[in-house]
Amino acid sequence: MGEQTRRAYGSDLGQLAEWASAQDLGPSDLDPRALRRFAGVLSERGGSRSTVARKLAAIRAFYRVLVERGELEASPADLVATPKRDSHLPTVLSRSEMAELLDGMPTGTPLDLRDRAMFELAYSSGLRAAELVDLDLESLDRDAEELRVEGKGAKTRIVPAGEQAWRALDAYLERGRPELTAVAHSVAEPALFLSRTGHRLSTTDVRRRLRRALGRAGVQAAATPHALRHSFATHLLDGGADLRAIQELLGHGSLSTTQTYTRVESKRLRKAYAQAHPRA
Repeated sequence: MGEQTRRAYGSDLGQLAEWASAQDLGPSDLDPRALRRFAGVLSERGGSRSTVARKLAAIRAFYRVLVERGELEASPADLVATPKRDSHLPTVLSRSEMAELLDGMPTGTPLDLRDRAMFELAYSSGLRAAELVDLDLESLDRDAEELRVEGKGAKTRIVPAGEQAWRALDAYLERGRPELTAVAHSVAEPALFLSRTGHRLSTTDVRRRLRRALGRAGVQAAATPHALRHSFATHLLDGGADLRAIQELLGHGSLSTTQTYTRVESKRLRKAYAQAHPRA
């Protein structure tokens, strides 16, 4: 368990202790019924299902330790059901919004060229922000118009990139990256996308630059780099691509993860039906 998780669990248990104290409940009074009441209070206070589920996970972990130590015979938390997680549809930009974003990006400076190439590639190939910043020069195969991507779990996949993405990459590699490379006086940086100081970008840099580009284009300012990935998948599905092919392009280990996009498509079709059918 990481330090951040331990801190979160400590905070969750502290919240339970405060609630129990306010209810005049001692440790021995926290039976399954009391814990269900606590979960209900969390929901009434606006906690999402995922938040309540996380807090219950912290409570279960705490009681599990007590059982392992022999301080309790059984955990009361084991009899408290975990709420199903909220089902959120991903943020997807329309085709016109993607065009406004990408076609409107300036190309006057090395950073402009980098950002245009980076977001063209993110949308063209459905890359995560972490996958974008992990790309090296040697990840590109210009002749095959493909790139090698190191995804989650150290899984490597080969994905295609469209002609517009390659044009943006060529412009960046010819006129943008050399100037950024010249800034760094250390060992040559293998990263494809460089910061203004000539080093590999972070995912925070990607999010910040996308917010700036979205604001300039007047397109959903709340969208994240992952929205470009969602848009890639949804537009492929809309265009008739096979769900299995989309799964491979995205690097999803399970088809059920990719099926999220069928729900996005279904929502779009229902809206079109409601607007167009005379008896909808």
